[in-house]
Amino acid sequence: MKHEIDPVYDENSKILILGSFPSEASRMCGFYYGHPQNRFWRVLPRVLEKDLNGGKEEKIRFLLDNNIALWDVIGSCTVSGSSDSSIKDVIPNDIAPILKAADIKAVYLNGKLANKLFEKYINCDIPHICLPSTSPANAVYSLDRLVSEWSVIRYNL
Repeated sequence: MKHEIDPVYDENSKILILGSFPSEASRMCGFYYGHPQNRFWRVLPRVLEKDLNGGKEEKIRFLLDNNIALWDVIGSCTVSGSSDSSIKDVIPNDIAPILKAADIKAVYLNGKLANKLFEKYINCDIPHICLPSTSPANAVYSLDRLVSEWSVIRYNL
């Protein structure tokens, strides 16, 4: 299955957040973190202490206004539904165009799988940090705990 959601970035992006691969809900709605129980779109506004209301275009504007680039490590793979454990035959995305266009200070990985795949497939000199997944499957992390852990992104913005 091919990744069909464009990366979000511009020349002002300072950090790059990478997930693993879009969930089934994200693929259906055509944008990142589309599952209503995924906490990504609740965590970022709290971390940045800014409001976010609206759909895809508002989310893109929110990311760009806050110097955040967003994409996924995987460009294509075999996957069953949204199960990370079923991912195989990985072909990574080429993040070089983002790194060339913007002065990215740090890469943040949304979850352990994204981090593992980044370390396996992506070769770059930019520091990377694994953050706890915002997925509903990561139920051990409350929203408050996620906000606390994700607050490190502010240091590079």
